[in-house]
Amino acid sequence: MPPKSQRWWLTTDSQSVDVDAPADRIYDLVADLPRMGEWSNECGSVEWTNGATGPAPDASFVGHNHTGPRGFIKWSRKGHVLTADRGREFAFVTEEGGNEGVVWCYRFEPRGDRTVVTESYEVRRIPTWARILDIPTNRHGALLKSMRHTLEQLKAAAESATIPGATQ
Repeated sequence: MPPKSQRWWLTTDSQSVDVDAPADRIYDLVADLPRMGEWSNECGSVEWTNGATGPAPDASFVGHNHTGPRGFIKWSRKGHVLTADRGREFAFVTEEGGNEGVVWCYRFEPRGDRTVVTESYEVRRIPTWARILDIPTNRHGALLKSMRHTLEQLKAAAESATIPGATQ
């Protein structure tokens, strides 16, 4: 059976960018979830919860998001970290009604002094009302645009980061 059209039924997709920075540096930016609002045009803020203070498997958080005209559509989601492998992969899942909703993953592929960063999502479960709303709002297109924005912001931050011991 051919894959479902992303326009009509969100399942999974990804975007990649080549960054002139080491994988560990980019990972440290991504895995610092309270900073996610600096990179993402959809995520406004994130707080660690239940005693979590940083990226580690099962660390929990709540993220506050916004989209649509002037950020009119707002929502918050609980989530937890699935993978925290510095310089290789950082993944987390958001919850939907107590179930795993969407997995977000960042993979880091070193290529010499550069790194290819891939951001992806995998929809595991979202409510019917959200799927219905996804069609007229072209949620798939919005997610691709948002991932590209996030990756470009990360690229700019990683490439301009001060390297200890380097001269400016």
